[in-house]
Amino acid sequence: MSAVPPNYLQGRIALVTGGCGGIGRAICQRFHAEGAVVYATDVTSFDFPEPNIHVLHQDVGAESDAKAAMAQVAKDHGRLDILVNAAGIEIEKTIEDTTLEEWNRSFSINVNGTFLTSKYALPLMRKAGAGSIINFGSYDGFIADPSLAVYCATKGAVHALTRAMACDHGPEGIRVNAVCPGYVDTPMLQSFFGESGDIESLKQAVRDVHPIRSYGQPEDIANLVNWLAGDEARYASGQLWVIDGGLSAQVQQMRL
Repeated sequence: MSAVPPNYLQGRIALVTGGCGGIGRAICQRFHAEGAVVYATDVTSFDFPEPNIHVLHQDVGAESDAKAAMAQVAKDHGRLDILVNAAGIEIEKTIEDTTLEEWNRSFSINVNGTFLTSKYALPLMRKAGAGSIINFGSYDGFIADPSLAVYCATKGAVHALTRAMACDHGPEGIRVNAVCPGYVDTPMLQSFFGESGDIESLKQAVRDVHPIRSYGQPEDIANLVNWLAGDEARYASGQLWVIDGGLSAQVQQMRL
């Protein structure tokens, strides 16, 4: 993979769900730096200093919000080149402790959100003549962390949906991939660390379990998403791109 050229996404129109969160925000800012016009959608609001990052309200589980977001992009530009489905939540429970409401909410955001936003983005990508959709899976869609049952289930669903979308829409020039991060320094990871006990020791233990002895930063994920969004990745589709510092490559028992 060569270094992307300057202004790699010049003139492209992009929409990022969960765009005001840790990873989503980094993606929006990277796209802007590469010359794209960006729509950051979220249920919360964040004031971006960049002039071409526009914030829209979107509950990704609501079909009406998906339609409204795409209607705004259609009104402003008439097309969409890039979609990143980055919105997601994590619940730290076994299935026995998970309520049906929590199960349904997780699927509504992590899976239904990917389905609905992609569904209403596709007509705008056809108008563009091509497109790149980047879904967010997880290394937890391949292997499981304890007490993340519903999260693992949703990410496995996103992985399967990504492959299906790539098969269905590749003939239209629309590429579909999934980025599958491991531990990344975001508010979600900080909630995992909690507020009690020796947090710094826990953070170091998490770093040490990685072969590269570090967990990721949002910018690390944005770098891969940026490449997948543009023309240098024109032959990449239907793939699940694991980016986890080598965490899932090792046999964990060997560390005992």
